[in-house]
Amino acid sequence: MVAYPEIPGLGAVRRRLGAELFARVAGPGGPAGRERIHGSPGPRWFGPDRPIRTVHGDASMFVGGLRALLLQSLHPRAMAAVAAHSGYRGDPWGRLQRTSHFLAVTTFGTAPDAEAAVAHVRGIHARVSGTTPEGEPYRASDPHLLGWVHAAEVDSFLRAHRRYGARPLDDAGYDAYVADTARVASALGVLDPPRDQAELAAQLDAYRPELRATPQAREAARFLLLDPPLPWAARPAYAVLAANAVALLPLWSRVPLGVPYLPLVEETGVRLAGHGLTRVIRWALTPPPDGVPAPGRVSPGGGASGRGASAPKG
Repeated sequence: MVAYPEIPGLGAVRRRLGAELFARVAGPGGPAGRERIHGSPGPRWFGPDRPIRTVHGDASMFVGGLRALLLQSLHPRAMAAVAAHSGYRGDPWGRLQRTSHFLAVTTFGTAPDAEAAVAHVRGIHARVSGTTPEGEPYRASDPHLLGWVHAAEVDSFLRAHRRYGARPLDDAGYDAYVADTARVASALGVLDPPRDQAELAAQLDAYRPELRATPQAREAARFLLLDPPLPWAARPAYAVLAANAVALLPLWSRVPLGVPYLPLVEETGVRLAGHGLTRVIRWALTPPPDGVPAPGRVSPGGGASGRGASAPKG
């Protein structure tokens, strides 16, 4: 754990900021959920030394989660399902909290709780189907669509952690991270998920011919980047988060989504601001040295759950 020196007078600021962040990503049931996830005895899918815990417990997940949503929107059938069934505009925080809880449970929770969380999501997916505005049918349980959502998510979390993680892994560690996530993907119904970085890159390339920015995708990008459901006081920090999520997107995805490419700015000001923001989030969600309990730490897709936190599903 990174140790942050405590400056007199900042303890209350730290606790308040940490509590507000935790409440946003974990919801009103966050403290009880955190205690169950980390306090329940029993076997886990992943031991404490596994890379998935390192990646999904880091503040970089806030950047990776937003990048994943933008990238995932480029599959027309996946985006149509999200637009019609996820409630991302009407209840964006609820969606984030459900995703955060899923990632926390499957990463840090007991094996029975992880299996129950997967069964719950699979039950939701089984009921979600429809037709895109262009007339293409979709099913949320389609293994091919699930494969795209998984690959885009894992690639986003990995890249964000490599750039902004407190303890970046080496290539062997990131290969092991991809292999860890394959266990969750297989349980959700993904067929033959990637198990190392080379397979992940190959799978993303294989989806490229299917990807395009529909009006629904561009509307989602505008909502996520320009009109987030946040008070004005929080928007400057969110703008830094959004800029860094965009900076991590592949170049081929930017023109369709209508987001700019400013290489000099991104490699200097944006990246420095991203490091600063993730350090502040990490500081706020790390227990202070005086032993006063902090609200939580960070995790997958930007969630939080106490001794490690999380991000989105369902």
